[in-house]
Amino acid sequence: MTESAPETLPFQAEVSRLIDIVANALYAKREVFLRELVSNASDACDRLRYAALTQAELLAGDAELAVDLQPDSAAATLTVIDNGIGMNRDDLVSNLGTIARSGTARFLEELGEKKGDVDLIGQFGVGFYSAFMVADRVVVETRKAGEAQGWRWESDGRSGFTLTESDSAPARGTRIELHLKEDAREFLEAQRLRQIVQTYSDHLAVPVRLRGEGEPERLNAEGALWTRPKSEITEEQYKEFYHHVAHAFDEPWGWLHFKAEGVMEYAGLLYVPGTAPWDLFDPQRRHGVKLYVKRVFIAEGVESLVPSYLRFLRGVIDSEDLPLNVSRETLQHSPVLGRMKSALVKRVLGELESRAEKDPADYERFWEIFGAVLKEGLYEDAGQRDKLLTLARFRSTKSEGWTSLADYIARMRPGQEKIYVITGDDIEALRRSPQLEGFAAKGIEVLLLTDPIDDFWLSAAGEYEGKGFQSVTRAGADLDTIEAEASDEEEKDEQESLEGSELATLVAWLKTALGETVKDVRASKRLTSSPVCLVADDGDMDLHLARILRHSQRAPADAPRVLEINPGHALIRRLAEEVKAGANGKDSMGEAAQLLLDQARILEGEPPLDPAAFARRLSGFMERGLI
Repeated sequence: MTESAPETLPFQAEVSRLIDIVANALYAKREVFLRELVSNASDACDRLRYAALTQAELLAGDAELAVDLQPDSAAATLTVIDNGIGMNRDDLVSNLGTIARSGTARFLEELGEKKGDVDLIGQFGVGFYSAFMVADRVVVETRKAGEAQGWRWESDGRSGFTLTESDSAPARGTRIELHLKEDAREFLEAQRLRQIVQTYSDHLAVPVRLRGEGEPERLNAEGALWTRPKSEITEEQYKEFYHHVAHAFDEPWGWLHFKAEGVMEYAGLLYVPGTAPWDLFDPQRRHGVKLYVKRVFIAEGVESLVPSYLRFLRGVIDSEDLPLNVSRETLQHSPVLGRMKSALVKRVLGELESRAEKDPADYERFWEIFGAVLKEGLYEDAGQRDKLLTLARFRSTKSEGWTSLADYIARMRPGQEKIYVITGDDIEALRRSPQLEGFAAKGIEVLLLTDPIDDFWLSAAGEYEGKGFQSVTRAGADLDTIEAEASDEEEKDEQESLEGSELATLVAWLKTALGETVKDVRASKRLTSSPVCLVADDGDMDLHLARILRHSQRAPADAPRVLEINPGHALIRRLAEEVKAGANGKDSMGEAAQLLLDQARILEGEPPLDPAAFARRLSGFMERGLI
């Protein structure tokens, strides 16, 4: 049979950029290309072993799965061969012609700015393209298990690639032939290949062999890493297994190696990455924990194994209790997997708690990376809420760093029964919020929350250690029962303030002037230096939550809020004087009332109700003030 004419296809635009960056940057560790190719080959063998559980014929005639390295000094080629699942035409186009990952553009921008930083490569699932660091031409010949047609993929890593039907492809699996650059001939030396495999791939369960003139030589140790005793595994081996299982180049923040025996038997090796992936908050992102049954790979990212708020985890779970022929549909409803999930969550959270106690500073580094994800569990997992609240860390008005809820409670003022919080989009904007003035005056600490999930878990959590959560933006925040610091009380006593009928008259006038644009007007006990602020009435939705839902088109366009005025502010006192003198009917007084409301809206991160009218009023007042 004659092979068909080559079909030339272009790379996806992002792939062309990526290969150009990878191939032309100067990397300190070009040897990592071999780790990536061997890891991909190992994964292909794992996937074939799983497929063969229901299609035993796929392994017929070649049941011993392995990865072979074949250097050829005369031809200056290094070939990586596996007898795994293989690929067909569609697989080649999809896997070797595109990057099917969200955040690709951002990744390329980052990588382009940091040429020479090899540790960026594997974090984005683009390991195959690292072959172009050492090769100026790559030929892939492959045949998918169970299919008759073989295929040849070839590229120089520049304009695109060619696809051809191939009779010379392996009977099953993939053969990658690297035509090495002149300065990469070191990777033809047997000793160099041994050193790379033993450094990066010693943990693989699949044999990695060196093909020479005699019998193939196995280069890696026998047995999956997670099945070995912890005492026999070095720190470097743990780290290299993380690089393999996560397809990442960063260093793990920590790992948990365990074996459960009793009602359920399973082993696990789980990792917390040292950096966050670009798509950590992608709704479609799944966790990176692989499920094995009796050392046979079954699936990755099984939803019923790890909760979404632990989706940053990477690693392996190997069960002795699940049947080998378990289907992916059965997995989602397996009671065994449900019990395993519950036990895994407790183990992981227990390990995080232990790390937090032993090294608070290092735990805060973890929290800065993954805290926003872990907090999703406060909303989703009521059974673990108390543990998660203990693990949570927050910014606050009394700390530049992180604080725990336990530490916050220890600092509460006499008479304080609530944990006060404020939610928003920017930490510095929250620190400047007029909502905090009364709390600061009494020395009351407020937690500053800026993650989108914060507004949702607060209502679900209710309380911690008997102390309820209270948003400072609610009109019901009562500061009268909390003992203030003496110096602040003295300062407050010296401040003049509107009282009685004058205050009541001003409030009544403002209600009339502002009409339906506000729900109510009230004197404020929280303001000390700002004239006005907006608050949510008791029973109404919190301000920041309403803004989030409005932006997602899940709430009304703009619900009226309560306007609080500061009776001790000079501007408010002057307005009261004008109203008392009978000037409340003047147009300028009505404009002043509207400007107060616009000012309060701007401080809350909202635009004025009518930006054009706001600009006109402001210009008018400035003009009269300057003349």
